[in-house]
Amino acid sequence: MDRSSRLAERAAMMPRAVRDFRFALLAAALVALCVALARPSWTLPRPAYDLLLVVDVTGSMNARDYMLDGNPAARLDAVKKTLRDLIARLPCRSRVGLGIFTERRSFLLFEPVELCDNYSVVDAAIASLEWRMAWEGDSRIASGLNSAMEIARSLDADLVFLTDGHEAPPLPASGAPPFEGEPGKVGGLIVGIGGGSLVPIPKFDDMGREIGFFAMADVPQENRLGLPPADASSRPGWHPRNAPFGGEAPRGNEHLTSLRGEYLQTLARRIELGYVRLQDARQLEAALAENASRRMIETAVDLSPIPAAIALAALVACYGALPLSRLVGPQRGTSHISHKNERTTS
Repeated sequence: MDRSSRLAERAAMMPRAVRDFRFALLAAALVALCVALARPSWTLPRPAYDLLLVVDVTGSMNARDYMLDGNPAARLDAVKKTLRDLIARLPCRSRVGLGIFTERRSFLLFEPVELCDNYSVVDAAIASLEWRMAWEGDSRIASGLNSAMEIARSLDADLVFLTDGHEAPPLPASGAPPFEGEPGKVGGLIVGIGGGSLVPIPKFDDMGREIGFFAMADVPQENRLGLPPADASSRPGWHPRNAPFGGEAPRGNEHLTSLRGEYLQTLARRIELGYVRLQDARQLEAALAENASRRMIETAVDLSPIPAAIALAALVACYGALPLSRLVGPQRGTSHISHKNERTTS
């Protein structure tokens, strides 16, 4: 008996209910596949944002108090990964611009652009951020934030200012410079970067090679511009004219760094921005939903994966699950034929 005859015999021995069910599955798979090829879609309202991302690239952002892929990572690397994950989550028709902060001002790299049409460019720009972009060693956070607010206002965008809050040199006794803009005019948030424990700041030579960490003598431990602090008169060697800050060299831990969260929250309240500590893109997106302005847009959602999945499931059931009955069916049929042949012989 040839192969086609055996297949025909097996098909004949298969229960009619099974044959009908297989036909129904094949028909359902064909219909679902045709629907998937038609690319159905559904329009849903989704929030879109106009954002200016300003990233602190000063020396303290090289401190390693994050973990990426099981290895210690610099703060700047954690920021870049989170921002790249964030833009992948934002809906199309959102606009994203990028800037950096160093010394005492923020610098615009590019204005907000439509995200989906320019995704690869925005992603590559974020990935290319590094500390070598800094043109000065100072890190005057309050002044840089004021500058970033003015840029965001001119672009009609919400500000996302990412920094560890480490002022270098330290703030004078008079505190942070006043905010010259109008509080609440720009929305957005300050994102605090870093851990709660003091960690050393890597030090690099002129060729960009790491040569150790900053020591106490390498950085100013006190800002001696302006009026001295209220306790200056109690310091050793104090003289109201010759040594208004005391007669000894200042000591402190400004060569170490940690997240200055309380200071950043104070700045955020002063200019009416939100504040969040960096964790991941999902948490940052939730913070944006609470603090940034949203434009509700109609977004087409592709529904073709649903009928495609139904077609695949029908084919798997037809050619995967149901053939098990064929393994049982022929055995029963063969036994029936054998008994019939025995009766005929006898």
